[in-house]
Amino acid sequence: MTLGPDAAPAPEDDVPVPCLASAPSWRELGISMPMPALADEEGPRVDPGLPPVVDAHVHLFPDRVFEAVWRWFDQHGWPIRYKLHTPHVLSFLLSRGVERVVALHYAHKAGMARALNAYVAEVAKAEPRVIGLATVFPGEPGAVDILEEAFALGLKGVKLHCHVQCFSPDAPQLHELYEACARAGRPLVMHAGREPASPRYPCDPYTLCAAERVERVLTDHPTLKLCVPHLGADEFDAYARLLERHDTLWLDTTMAVGGYFPVPLPRQVLEVRPERILYGTDFPNIPYAWDREFKALVDLKPAEDALAGVLGGNALTLYGVDRC
Repeated sequence: MTLGPDAAPAPEDDVPVPCLASAPSWRELGISMPMPALADEEGPRVDPGLPPVVDAHVHLFPDRVFEAVWRWFDQHGWPIRYKLHTPHVLSFLLSRGVERVVALHYAHKAGMARALNAYVAEVAKAEPRVIGLATVFPGEPGAVDILEEAFALGLKGVKLHCHVQCFSPDAPQLHELYEACARAGRPLVMHAGREPASPRYPCDPYTLCAAERVERVLTDHPTLKLCVPHLGADEFDAYARLLERHDTLWLDTTMAVGGYFPVPLPRQVLEVRPERILYGTDFPNIPYAWDREFKALVDLKPAEDALAGVLGGNALTLYGVDRC
């Protein structure tokens, strides 16, 4: 299974705006995939003395799609430590003290989204601790209808992936999707950072993705609630500045704070507006212990209210749901 479309839309040749990045790119630092697995020790569960935990970045797919994703990652990304199908993903995390999970998925080609959305909606209906999100393939026929049908099924937001689906955040075919999310009040989670980037993606994430492209989206769609995973890796400084300027932007911590990639901890982006940061993991598609990112965040010893927000409260606020 290829994780990109057969024919990728070309990014728009818009008038460039000044680049916001100020640090060397991961490519310039020589960081590339595939990456190795780690044999780090995993904890038995979340410390019950800590604030409630919501993992805002968990992937759920039907079995065959999961297995195809794992084959791809094993060859081109990193070895998957937890090859668990959906029921076992949920039992693993919930039994270890994670209070809720935000379930993400993506369609790698046109025609997949309706079935994937129905699958996640059924999972969320059966397990109320799952906050299910929808997906769609940008530019496919009836894309807005697909989202509106997914919202009617109870899905709480949308997940898109620039690398896999091969689009730029500010490409024309995205505007109708942004408008649909804004009308419905549904947040959009979009992997719009350049990293982590595999050379086996069907398009170059460095061509598609840039912080200034995301800023165009935030400016053109001022009521859209947008969450960018991985703290916007690798343009951490640029995303810190975007957080300062835009009240409709959130970031999640997925794979960006546990020290897996050999770059300094991006403390500035974590600290500039902690109420806009969500804890996330990429579970089960990770090459290290399930609680590595969680431990790293706790070890930073942020203020009590900031920690409570990052670990769970901010995600519940973003998706408009109550604690279990």
